[in-house]
Amino acid sequence: MMNKIWASFIIVGIVYGIISGRCDLINEEIVASGKSTLDVFIVSFPLMVLWSGIMQIAKDAGLLDLLAKKMRPLFKIIFPELDENDEALSYIASNLTINMLGIHNASTPFGLKAMQCLQEKNKNKDTATRSMITFLVLNTSGVTLIATDILAIRMMYNSANPTELLFPTLLATITNTCLALLMDRFLYKRSKKHEN
Repeated sequence: MMNKIWASFIIVGIVYGIISGRCDLINEEIVASGKSTLDVFIVSFPLMVLWSGIMQIAKDAGLLDLLAKKMRPLFKIIFPELDENDEALSYIASNLTINMLGIHNASTPFGLKAMQCLQEKNKNKDTATRSMITFLVLNTSGVTLIATDILAIRMMYNSANPTELLFPTLLATITNTCLALLMDRFLYKRSKKHEN
């Protein structure tokens, strides 16, 4: 669906550019957007590599298991159906930690690994488990304490005050995460009532 929406935006833009006689503007924007995309990639890629490496070292050193243990009281509330020694919890802890640091691209491998672990224990492979849905909801809510990637981009574009978004980001994270988890619980309980 999203592919169709973006394709329609592109087609409408090109058709409007041709009708208005501004084909030169289309070409300029294609070149400019390609350059700005490369600039953003060059800024964010080293952060992603750095944090992926750090998290791999932390995993090998057992720090992620320790982090998962420290987060167990919280995980018991959020993921009540998972065993406290479940391997998925260490990947979920890693994913959430990296997301909290605002390096979202680097958290993706840990999120995929967590989903893989959860899917291996899933008895009904066609349907997501409660833990999978909760993890997806939590991930989608955008848990970010420090928006490192956005700070890097703002600094790249010479923002007058690149850190001014820290408080709004924190406020948005708390609000989004709480609302997302409340909605997840509400919909889960409602679906259970309909099953009974």
